[in-house]
Amino acid sequence: MHPTRLRPRATARRPVLGLLLAALLLAGCRQAPPELPGAASEPAGAVRLLATHLQNNDLVGFARDALPPEEHARLAAAWREDRSRWPVTELPLDEHLAGLLAALAAPDSEITLRRHFDRQFAGQDAALHEAARSLALFGAQYLRVQGDYSPEEREHYTQLVTALGSWAEQAPLGHREHAYAAIDRLAAAARATGLASEEDLRQAGMEETLRRLGPFLGECKGVLASYGLDLDRSLADLRTGLVQQDGDRATVRVHYPLAGAEIDTVVSLARRNGRWYLTDYLEHAASLLATPEDGDGAPADAVPAGAPPPAR
Repeated sequence: MHPTRLRPRATARRPVLGLLLAALLLAGCRQAPPELPGAASEPAGAVRLLATHLQNNDLVGFARDALPPEEHARLAAAWREDRSRWPVTELPLDEHLAGLLAALAAPDSEITLRRHFDRQFAGQDAALHEAARSLALFGAQYLRVQGDYSPEEREHYTQLVTALGSWAEQAPLGHREHAYAAIDRLAAAARATGLASEEDLRQAGMEETLRRLGPFLGECKGVLASYGLDLDRSLADLRTGLVQQDGDRATVRVHYPLAGAEIDTVVSLARRNGRWYLTDYLEHAASLLATPEDGDGAPADAVPAGAPPPAR
């Protein structure tokens, strides 16, 4: 066959190939969402830094940058004296961390936990989804009217509970294969920490405990991702912007995706020695470090809500 007879077919293919190449290029170039106004400000950057530490499972870095060095050092000392478990206390179920690690790290925990799952949850997706819906409704209502939360925490946590409730209503919570794989992953990660009691936490100290918990956090996020809840994507896509700055006080807007919802909230920050910190964390630290002689439960260097931090 003469070569020229092939040209029409080759020419006909070119538009198709061009469209395929264009589609592949566009698919590989997912446009990042636009930055929020004030994203380049120092307060907005301080919030993103904490999110980056969590995305990287760097709990040591998170603790280092979440508080000024003085409070960080005092809380590390309080940890050794069993007076504090900060920053673990910033997490849900913080009081049960040692018990959770112990249960997961126990000999043959995989067998025990699988049996427990089979008895209580296997195949019960409909019941679990209904329970998740009820818990989300109850949790959102509780957060609106009860609890010791700042207005910012209350508004943020209400959005979180609602989004997580919607996710849990769709997740394969009763699937045996998912559960078995999750149990195996978490049990291995818990054993790797070498932390199975409050005494283990005390002896390890704050920084070493956080270092060991970093990989465990990574496995927890991996398990949740297998159920359709990608927290690393939420952290990677988190955006911040400056709402207002007045001297050593600032308000930052935080926006990130979670379980199909768009979480939008604001946080307050205070500047200490040239660096910005979340005021909620400063106040939590002040409360943990308070001594009885302070009278009202707050030390002299606490940061009252709405007031600038003391000069240092």
